Amino acid sequence: MKDALLLGSEGIKKTILHGGSGDIPKFVTGVKVTFHFRTQLCDDERTVIDDSKVVGTPMEIVIGNMFKLDIWETLLSSMRIGEVAEFWCDTVHTGVYPLVSKSMRRIAEGKDPVDWHIHTCGMANMFAYHSLGYEDLDELMKEPKPLYFVLELLKVQQPSEYDRETWALSDEERLKAVPVLHGQGNKLYKQGRYQEATQKYKEAIICIKNVQTKEKAWDVPWMKLEKMANTLTLNYCQCLLRMEEYYEVIEHTTDITNQHPGIVKAYYLRGKAHVEVWNEAEARQDFSRVLDLNPGMKKAVKKELAILNMRMEEKNEEDKLKYKAGRLRPSLPFQGESEPLLHRQRSPGDPEAPGLPHPGHHLLHLPRLAHQHRGTGVLHHGEHLVASSTVLKPLNMLLLVPMTGQCY
Repeated sequence: MKDALLLGSEGIKKTILHGGSGDIPKFVTGVKVTFHFRTQLCDDERTVIDDSKVVGTPMEIVIGNMFKLDIWETLLSSMRIGEVAEFWCDTVHTGVYPLVSKSMRRIAEGKDPVDWHIHTCGMANMFAYHSLGYEDLDELMKEPKPLYFVLELLKVQQPSEYDRETWALSDEERLKAVPVLHGQGNKLYKQGRYQEATQKYKEAIICIKNVQTKEKAWDVPWMKLEKMANTLTLNYCQCLLRMEEYYEVIEHTTDITNQHPGIVKAYYLRGKAHVEVWNEAEARQDFSRVLDLNPGMKKAVKKELAILNMRMEEKNEEDKLKYKAGRLRPSLPFQGESEPLLHRQRSPGDPEAPGLPHPGHHLLHLPRLAHQHRGTGVLHHGEHLVASSTVLKPLNMLLLVPMTGQCY
């Protein structure tokens, strides 16, 4: 059945492709809507940009939760359960679609939709890097166009009919959730359940970042939220150290020191990670910076330097054995014999040993705190990316506590 009609909003045309059942549901604030979507260009080929059915998971949004592409709320509010409809939308409604599409694609790829480690909003990131990372979206961003949205309404749940996850919370609810998640993460860390602790810290960070994007960068409210996010990120890094994900620790702590060069714990944790991968110069530089910022940590730094010296001696011995073994053995191993892989220091891109990992390096790249609230098999879009100053301990309190491997 095809029945072209215009909705109340200007620049929208709806065509019903398959009628739904029952009355149009009540789309009040807090209602969760589950639907499939396909986005197409208005060209002769009707080029498909995104298709949730191809990804394999439907989309979910919560009405009134400041979803960036708010026109979808308008479109869905005109539909019945089971209905399939095609909507033509003018450029006034589609200008932000490339940013929304980028987030959805990153979620589908198992990546972080909000790039929480980059301390700018989505639009600023776009101008900073001149690309969204997808050629078709870059073209749409440069030259917005009318788009077709083909929507299939699957399910409508009232606020009392589902358990609300952090991505579906209001800003006020997110701020209240942060200290709870923080405390749960600390408890799991003390129990040695590091993987589970990282999940709690990640959720709390996402809650903060969702709120923070609505504040002006570097203003007082933004900075309070930034301190809270940094505290949680450093706790997350302590878990990664326990999990031997040293390069991820280096990556995240470097993000923090680049933006906030006075945070002692970031240098301390990065120094410990450098020790584990035998980056001697980098480790000594970080520990020196720790003492510059907080001379009271002299005892802790002395202990770490002793560990560094011990590890460097071990590495030198292994290097000697490797050199000796190389001189005594044929240049090629006998058939069926495997070459012993002795650890040696190597910087990324070392042409003399391509592919040789650093000791302890699992060759895993952190999915950047991917904001995926799994468990339902449903694609979530949490893009409103912090909490009041009383939610977490101020960061300067954190810095006065001896760095003994505890999460605060």
